[in-house]
Amino acid sequence: MQPNMRMIQQMQQKIQQTQDELAETIVEGTAGGGMVTVQVTALKSMQSIKISPEAVDPNDVEMLEDLIVAAINDAMANAESVAASKMSAITGGIKIPGLT
Repeated sequence: MQPNMRMIQQMQQKIQQTQDELAETIVEGTAGGGMVTVQVTALKSMQSIKISPEAVDPNDVEMLEDLIVAAINDAMANAESVAASKMSAITGGIKIPGLT
């Protein structure tokens, strides 16, 4: 029983280390050929947004809104992919709720 507890504690430590790394890992999402760029952490915390001046058209605000949403969704998908990949390396592909 003792070796199992030790293995569980080691896995918990690795998971915590990986979550700390994910909190510091920045991924990007873009839209409109780079006109809007969003940076988020691999834990899906938004860090920055950059909007090219060419994307700002006062007569077409909807386009800019769409580009922002698309860039955020792209960044979040990239973050999910990075997090899933790193966590899978620890858990052996077993999905554990609440880890990412």
